[in-house]
Amino acid sequence: MLGEDPELLEAIVCNDDNLTYGSIISVYTGPDDTITALTDDGIGELKDMLRDARITTETWHAFLDDFVDDAELVARIKAQSPR
Repeated sequence: MLGEDPELLEAIVCNDDNLTYGSIISVYTGPDDTITALTDDGIGELKDMLRDARITTETWHAFLDDFVDDAELVARIKAQSPR
């Protein structure tokens, strides 16, 4: 989705403070099962956030440090060539 690493997207949206209230929702897929989903506004906000973060390598690395709690994932994403 969005041409990004799925683990990165999951790490960003797992903290509902990273996007505006109401952008991240839980969808019931069964009596006791839910999945996390984004509203259309949430997808737009996430796209804008990622675009703005990728302005420079420095802003991208700062974004990863601020928004992703998984140090191993951050290191793996930082090691990839920037877009």
